[in-house]
Amino acid sequence: MKKLAGLLILLLSAAAWAGDRSSEVDRVESAANVLDEIMAAKDAGIPSRVLDGAKCVAVVPSLFKGGFIFGGAYGRGVASCRTDKGWTPPAFFVMEGGSFGFQIGGQAVDLVMVVMNDRGMNSLLSSKFKLGADASVAAGPVGRQAEGSTDIAMRAQILTYSRARGVFAGVSVNGASVRQDRDATRDFYGRMVPYNKLLKGGTDSPEDAQPWLTALARYAGGTAPVAIAPVKAPAGQIAPSIASPDTPAPDTTTKPAESDIPSQPTASADDPQN
Repeated sequence: MKKLAGLLILLLSAAAWAGDRSSEVDRVESAANVLDEIMAAKDAGIPSRVLDGAKCVAVVPSLFKGGFIFGGAYGRGVASCRTDKGWTPPAFFVMEGGSFGFQIGGQAVDLVMVVMNDRGMNSLLSSKFKLGADASVAAGPVGRQAEGSTDIAMRAQILTYSRARGVFAGVSVNGASVRQDRDATRDFYGRMVPYNKLLKGGTDSPEDAQPWLTALARYAGGTAPVAIAPVKAPAGQIAPSIASPDTPAPDTTTKPAESDIPSQPTASADDPQN
């Protein structure tokens, strides 16, 4: 009876942890969907020149604001940076405050930030920075073939884009602060992982990160590392097992004990020879 009760407690704790983690999984999938939908517009997406040169990409799937133009906003997003081994695992962040060059009173706006150089990337790695103060920001050029219009914008450390009511455009963003979402990080990875460690590729990616990493590789080049890392659940909870497809299955065959193996007769000097 005690064993059954203990098993029930473990199963319930695992289910509760999975429920806590579901919002982070949704955020990762929503960020990937934002990129898919934006880049599906043949002549109105982010120029390939911009994405090809991106050091990092960050997406806030739903940025909310209660007032009118140039008012503060709040949203939760994910970011990854490019490395020699591919795109890094998603780092969860919160964006709040600041002024935004669009009206989103009561509605959600998708926001995309493309980090274009090392200075912009270093700002992102700091785990907390302010757009326009710690990193220069400019409205990004729109259109796959927008080459001539990118020269001025490309001098900025971070290019920003927004999509509201189906309309996608570059947008001016200033004064908003970006900081690590520590709660989401714990929920998604099962432990606290420093922001800069995630963005430097210092940890493996859970399987649920794959949609986001695949979208980045598709539109910004590079590769999406195969996400096979097991997620470590908080203490007292069970994490789902994630195995690599190349990992051999464990040998579950029962081997006989040495005492069960009949001993073989040993040859004696007096034995007759054939």
